[in-house]
Amino acid sequence: MGNNMATELADGTLGLDMESAIGMHLRGNHYPPVPLSMVPVCIEAIDAYWEDDLNRAIELPEGISWRGETHAPAYAIIESHHLDAWCTEDEDYE
Repeated sequence: MGNNMATELADGTLGLDMESAIGMHLRGNHYPPVPLSMVPVCIEAIDAYWEDDLNRAIELPEGISWRGETHAPAYAIIESHHLDAWCTEDEDYE
């Protein structure tokens, strides 16, 4: 799938709500697939991006850690889960 699919999922081309789109992205664009328990975490990280709070500490689901911690900064979640398609404005439609 890759970046093109992530872009289509983020811009609504496939007609999915945000939770479903991110779930499809985490399961289809990552190997091994990312657990669906990370969907709310990813949405919170995207929200932090749009609120200019990339250092916000986001609690991770039980059994998941980041550098030995039970929380991770929003920027790390965005980078490691390739969520940039949800963190850019489409300038073609201005």
